[in-house]
Amino acid sequence: MIRSEILKEIAPILRDQLVVCNIGIPSQELHAIDDQSSNFYMLGTMGLASSIGLGLALSQPKPVITIDGDGSVLTNLGTLPTIANNVADNYILLIVDNGSYGSTGDQPTYAGQKTSLTKMAQAAGCERVIECQAEDTGRVLQEALDAKQMTIIVSKCESGNAKMPPITMDPVVIRDRFMKAVQA
Repeated sequence: MIRSEILKEIAPILRDQLVVCNIGIPSQELHAIDDQSSNFYMLGTMGLASSIGLGLALSQPKPVITIDGDGSVLTNLGTLPTIANNVADNYILLIVDNGSYGSTGDQPTYAGQKTSLTKMAQAAGCERVIECQAEDTGRVLQEALDAKQMTIIVSKCESGNAKMPPITMDPVVIRDRFMKAVQA
């Protein structure tokens, strides 16, 4: 199972949530699968989706799900201790760990080798860290929402990208409609 298949499976769960989606192809995939005004598509700033999602969760009461990748989290490892030390029980970080930098050509990441993002999150102090296989992501995500406790999910999947069109929506439009969804 590849990332786009996970996104198709969890799309119904995401519809009632505020979602911050990782840059590049993950955002393109989510946009093509189920575009929602409550989805904030990252079009730049690799590695910052998890930090932006945390800030959003800390600033308002609605559930926030950040969909990030192993490569992006590895470029901003400071996000894990920041998340651990700023607990927001309305925050879920879903790390889709395909062991590659999917948006730049599927070059391997260290998470696909010896490095465990699950163990790194635990070592950073994150208390509720769940590793699952791709096919269990929907169930684990729903359980995390129901628990109403900050959760880091590391979903292990195969590398690969679905062919999706680029997002042609202007970034200002993405921002403005997302801000309206946050305020609703």
